[in-house]
Amino acid sequence: MRLLPLLLIAGCAGVHAQATPSRGQLLYTTHCIECHSTQMHWRDARRARDWDTLRTWVRHWAGESRLQWTEEDVDAVARYLDESVYKFGRLAVEGSATPTLVR
Repeated sequence: MRLLPLLLIAGCAGVHAQATPSRGQLLYTTHCIECHSTQMHWRDARRARDWDTLRTWVRHWAGESRLQWTEEDVDAVARYLDESVYKFGRLAVEGSATPTLVR
């Protein structure tokens, strides 16, 4: 009987951790989803063909929208789109002098 409440708490904590959106997701849903539905990213004529062009387009549209995003913001949104839609893999430079491809 004592174990059941602990399992319920642990289960709820796991659900909460998964439901927390990333910074990139928050930025995207706040500033981009108005014009860019997820359907746009799956269309055949999409312009992002790899990680670099994805970042370039995120930077471009942030500038067009006058969002004044930092490079960290651009990277966060590009990472969110890559992980949720594109699956290109991204260069991970955190804590490394030499970038490595993450898939």
